Amino acid sequence: MSAKPLLRTLAGEAVWPPPVWLMRQAGRHLPEYRATRGEAGSFMDLCLNPELAAEVTVQPVRRYGMDAAILFSDILIVPWAMGQGLTFAEGEGPRLPPITDRAGLAKLDAEGAAARAEPVMETVRRTRALLAKDHPGTALIGFSGSPWTVACYMVEGKGGGEFKHARRLAHGDPAFFGALLGKLEEATLAYLLAQAAAGAEALMLFDSWAGQLPPNAFRKWVIEPNRRLRAGIKAAYPDLPVIGFPRLAGPMLAEYARETGVQAVGMDTAMDPAWAAANLPAHVALQGNLDPEVLIAGGAALEAEARSILAALRGRPHIFNLGHGVEISTPPEHVVALLRVIRGG
Repeated sequence: MSAKPLLRTLAGEAVWPPPVWLMRQAGRHLPEYRATRGEAGSFMDLCLNPELAAEVTVQPVRRYGMDAAILFSDILIVPWAMGQGLTFAEGEGPRLPPITDRAGLAKLDAEGAAARAEPVMETVRRTRALLAKDHPGTALIGFSGSPWTVACYMVEGKGGGEFKHARRLAHGDPAFFGALLGKLEEATLAYLLAQAAAGAEALMLFDSWAGQLPPNAFRKWVIEPNRRLRAGIKAAYPDLPVIGFPRLAGPMLAEYARETGVQAVGMDTAMDPAWAAANLPAHVALQGNLDPEVLIAGGAALEAEARSILAALRGRPHIFNLGHGVEISTPPEHVVALLRVIRGG
């Protein structure tokens, strides 16, 4: 059994107080991040600079004493590594040439994606070394976007909106869409296994747009790809835990947990923790689910909501987190106040 609280929780232990980390903790709300980003240049330059990306990954651990560091990268590194162009326009988010036909699909190189993403693996190695030296109780989480969510960006060519073109394509031409997801699965599995080989101690699958699908499509395009990814990881690394985050899954969260075999599921802000505790298997850790806006508000509202989540999930494996990512306007002192509630409660 690991001495690291996060890994104990992922192994099914009800650790108290629960381990805590925050999605997007390594990012724009920290002044030290903004300084490092300025040194790197562009966002992609930062993602592909192992020295600076490792520094950014460790910054919130250094400041807050988090129980996990999550690799600083982006879910769109996989399509970039497959050869789809990717740029980040300041204030506009990602831009990619849309993949909408078989000619575009044929240009994607799934087999060579992990090798092209080698700078990310060097970031993992450097981060593990930094944590081992200065923060030995902190676990390192690697991650990727799940195939459905990443495919949404690849088809639309950008983020935002409701991804209507991707959804229509999935319903109207499932053979083409399945071929796209097949390539993505291949590249994503290789990318995740490379992170594990480099030193990631857990892996997280972000399916940020899973909640846009009706139940049957959710089973086909969310549960099944993630089940296959989990199986591929288990075949190579039987003891490596996986966290799945099918955002806005609602009651489909229970089926997702049961069918994919992940060790933990992320709860989004809309999920009732008491419902999740009652309806998901007792050995599956629940991660979440404080509203990021409550963290910004701080004060009595923050304390009350944090204590409510803690009370609902005490006695079962729980990783305290947000229901979505840290917002840029989050005051660091509010994060410190939250940690006092969690660790003192």
